[in-house]
Amino acid sequence: MTATPSEIAALRRRYLWMAVSIVFLDIGISLIFRLVNGGWETLWISASPGIVLLLGANWWLAHRQFEPIHRFLKGQATFESAERRLTQLPLLTARWVGIFAFVLYAFRNSLSWWLPGPTIGLGPPTIADYIAITLLLPVFYFTYTYFVVSDYLARLCGFIFERYGRNLGLFFGSYTTKLIVALLVISVVPLAAIVVDLFSYSGDRQQVEILVDIASAVFGVAITAYYVGRSLLQPIGILSSAMTKVAEGNLDVRVPVTSNDEVGELTGRFNTMVEGLREREQIRETFGRYVDESVAATILRRQGQGARQSGRMAGETGEATILFSDIAGFTTIAEYLSPAELVGALNDYLETVLAPIREHNGVVHTFIGDGLFASFNMPLACESHAAAAVRAALDIQRAVGNRTFGDQGVALATRIGISTGPVIGGDIGAGKRMNFTLLGDTVNLAARLEELNKHHGTRILVSQSTRDACGDLFSFQSLGSVTVRGRSESVAIFSLDPNLQETPR
Repeated sequence: MTATPSEIAALRRRYLWMAVSIVFLDIGISLIFRLVNGGWETLWISASPGIVLLLGANWWLAHRQFEPIHRFLKGQATFESAERRLTQLPLLTARWVGIFAFVLYAFRNSLSWWLPGPTIGLGPPTIADYIAITLLLPVFYFTYTYFVVSDYLARLCGFIFERYGRNLGLFFGSYTTKLIVALLVISVVPLAAIVVDLFSYSGDRQQVEILVDIASAVFGVAITAYYVGRSLLQPIGILSSAMTKVAEGNLDVRVPVTSNDEVGELTGRFNTMVEGLREREQIRETFGRYVDESVAATILRRQGQGARQSGRMAGETGEATILFSDIAGFTTIAEYLSPAELVGALNDYLETVLAPIREHNGVVHTFIGDGLFASFNMPLACESHAAAAVRAALDIQRAVGNRTFGDQGVALATRIGISTGPVIGGDIGAGKRMNFTLLGDTVNLAARLEELNKHHGTRILVSQSTRDACGDLFSFQSLGSVTVRGRSESVAIFSLDPNLQETPR
């Protein structure tokens, strides 16, 4: 959503008033001078040039300086064409104010040299005082205008960010320089003026000059310090608040760049950093849709720790318990269901099966048609992994046996094979197509045990190694030794009936 014509007009009008607001400070200083020294009848002589230069000429120049920004706000120019003017706006505005102030005070301080003394209430200034005032007050006016317009720029950049989604990318200012200039002008300029008066005058004249300097300094410095504080501290406050939100886990944060110095550049880099974190989180979430979330988290963590070689997770060997599951008679079921009904029932079923596996700290690696392949203790540590896998299998059978799936209410029976032993884990694939998986005889045996369920009329079969690792935790039934495909030696197998276990775990 872009800005409306009334909003654009208000933005330009606000800038123009900020640019010429120095005239009100100048009038205030002039009034202080007259209150102390008198000479009200010649006030118009010194005030008129200030109004002409600081209000009239400055308004006209400020109007021209804002034009590139105005064109962008109206949609008549690109942001890039206005960006340089945006970042230089405080400096350009303050520069002309400084020039006008120099001309103005060069004229004012010379009035007592060519007008009668009684008319203005004081005698001519000393050369030192004339030079000091002619130089110091323009510097003070420059500083005031710079920080006032900087404060306006922060609001303008925030508005552009909100309505146009654009941020400053050019930074010509220096935070250190701003801070030093602000401190020097606020503290040194009034002090320098007082020191010059001490060495230039004596008696009543000295007291009057010092009184004018102090009163003017209190009035001008108070206003300037307010805008200096806002200009220097507000961008840091915005950035600090955004960092707090990110620390709390909010990665949707994006903040406007509201200053043209290192703080603004830091804010821009902060936005880039958060965008990178957001992309990484999106990758992780997307990754987790195709790879188990715990596997995705482990891979990303190890990648950050440098445990990858040439972009791959290095192979590692460890003991794990492998679980394979499959739906009995799935081919027949698929014949009388439409594709949409079949997919709906299968997804409903898989959600039911996944819950116990995750509850017992298992990791699902792959969906194989209507079945799945899960592991316990690799890649994530799982204490008593054999027992955890058996508990998950029992919970799966109880959950599946008590319900139907999909809109058609399809009953699905599950076969599960479990084996415990050494496995090899790592990234398998080529090029950019990679998959983290587990390999080894233990994996193959679990798959074969799942298939053997159909021959024995069972729902859960486990290997001798799994039986031994579980001890007396469950009631196993020995089915003797069988020869499985891919093995030359026979293996002992055991079945579990969920209804024969004393306590569901």
